[in-house]
Amino acid sequence: MTPSLLRVELRKLLPYKTAWVILAIFAALLFLILHISSNVTINGQTAGPSFYEFPGLWPKVTYVASYFNLLLGILIVIAVTDEFTFRTLRQQIIDGYTRADVVQAKYSVVLLLGFACALYVFVLGLFFGITRATEVPFSKMYVDAEAVLYYLVQAIGYMSLAMLFGFLIKKSGLAILAFLIYAKILEPIIHYQLPDHIDKYFPMKVLSSLTPMPGKEMFEMVTGASEALTPMHALLPAVLYIGLFSFLSYFLLRFRDL
Repeated sequence: MTPSLLRVELRKLLPYKTAWVILAIFAALLFLILHISSNVTINGQTAGPSFYEFPGLWPKVTYVASYFNLLLGILIVIAVTDEFTFRTLRQQIIDGYTRADVVQAKYSVVLLLGFACALYVFVLGLFFGITRATEVPFSKMYVDAEAVLYYLVQAIGYMSLAMLFGFLIKKSGLAILAFLIYAKILEPIIHYQLPDHIDKYFPMKVLSSLTPMPGKEMFEMVTGASEALTPMHALLPAVLYIGLFSFLSYFLLRFRDL
């Protein structure tokens, strides 16, 4: 991808107020929830400063952040569908860019947002861990911090799927609706119809396995155990899905009218 394509994408994204609003909501809600999490009551006891203790803080922070990946997906859907609405994508093709260039440029935005959000999650983890925990042993501060890497892959996965829906449907409202329905309704319904050893490899379940719920073992003592991939084992399938979503986005753009 040429640097000029990346500059073009940034020129379109940076002045875009909707993008900044969505990112501000993402940042504010994540900060707010982590701020009030010490007031969560479990078995009649308030979590308090123990919520922010290292190294258990990292899985908690990334698990909370995973709920806001839908916002990032919505942002990417809007960024892609606006290209069709305002015909800027067609103009880029007329100006000499290939369709592969266009998909790569959009994917560069996905990577940029993914790294920026992962960095924000990492900084928040350090901030709350250092300022709220009763003690901050340096030897434990970065234990399990690879959870942020898993979150990065997860965020990129959500946005890659959203990009595919944007190229597939081309209308922002319908594409956002289809993306949300698939992620939160359709695939979960399919999960209930299939055994765990099969549905654990479905896209959304693979991505969710990257940031499992903290204390999941205790929860499953009540609800019953479910088979799911560990974050380490979910990493490769997640990367493969990201590659598949990107390829399908290119395939759709290559063989469709603009």
